[in-house]
Amino acid sequence: MVKLIHTLADHSDDVNCCAFSSSLLATCSLDKTVRLYSLSDFTELPHSPLKFHTYAVHCCCFSPSGHLLASCSTDGTTVLWNTQNGHTLAVMEQPSGSPVRVCRFSPDSSCLASGAADGTVVLWNTQSYKLYRCGSVKDGSLVACAFSPSGNLFVTGSSCGDLTVWDDKMRCLHSEKAHDLGITCCDFSSQPISDGELGHQSFRLASCGQDCQIKIWIVSFSHILERSTEDQLKQFTEDWSEEDVSMWLCEQGLMDLVDIFKMNNIDGKELLNLTKESLADDLKIESLGLRSKVMRKIEELRTKMKSLSSGIPDEFICPITRELMKDPVIAADGYSYEKEAMESWIGKKKRTSPMTNLVLPSLVLTPNRTLKMAINRWLETQQK
Repeated sequence: MVKLIHTLADHSDDVNCCAFSSSLLATCSLDKTVRLYSLSDFTELPHSPLKFHTYAVHCCCFSPSGHLLASCSTDGTTVLWNTQNGHTLAVMEQPSGSPVRVCRFSPDSSCLASGAADGTVVLWNTQSYKLYRCGSVKDGSLVACAFSPSGNLFVTGSSCGDLTVWDDKMRCLHSEKAHDLGITCCDFSSQPISDGELGHQSFRLASCGQDCQIKIWIVSFSHILERSTEDQLKQFTEDWSEEDVSMWLCEQGLMDLVDIFKMNNIDGKELLNLTKESLADDLKIESLGLRSKVMRKIEELRTKMKSLSSGIPDEFICPITRELMKDPVIAADGYSYEKEAMESWIGKKKRTSPMTNLVLPSLVLTPNRTLKMAINRWLETQQK
């Protein structure tokens, strides 16, 4: 049974997109505006319409909490709005200035992806409102985007029909022609697929296109991430450029050091060889606290490199602690975790999944004996 309960007719031109939060409905239009309505009675909010864009607004989306709204436009900007008062929080300009066709929040709201007509895709940090990573596809406009429930991967779809999988560091992990006449939309299922008891992270992905087809894909995160391990190792060593080092500094909250590092031509190899003495004597960083912070961050890099080079299978690592599991358990979200870490997570009154950010239907933790035996067998092979 379907029943029409209300019709809204406030826009003066074609409506391009609509999105729900738990209490609001957002719409955007060729008339350059974004409108907000209360779900209780469908009245328009006092601070609506939201006006900033100078050309058509193509897409709008809420953050998972509903506190933020993003909109993107032909004017080349993606705007973040405060849904409670309609204030503009940030105006983020696509580096190329190209019309922005699609925008999506990551599951934890820490990032916002924007895809443009020239094929560029940008990850924005929603805390600092600054560009975090940027990439591009070879052909076509980006018209579709979706984050995996865990947030460590996202996909983009282009008007040329290419489906591209990216990791959260903006590395292209997979790309293929999915639809002959262009992709129109794509989305991940929120529910993981059970892949034995090894805790493989697999999700269904649906894509649809102008070829009259809907395609269902299985994205196995562990397999994709294992495939990119060598690339990650490469990224963490000599292959980091000076620009990569600059972006890393920004990620660590060390933006003030970017010019100093560039002036001294610090690339990845040089970064890993830095010491407290060289920071003081060669780079002339006077603050002891700042030198200590830089060395802590570099040590974290070295530790991560060591972890990657150890070859520990990703399915053996707890998603919470990022360490080899000793007593794995399966949670209601289908993922495996270290028992103590998951009990601590639940003990902090968190009823959401650490991987999907969705509410756990049950707090029961089941021992994953098959995974534990696999880990023990792997450990035995490492000792030989």
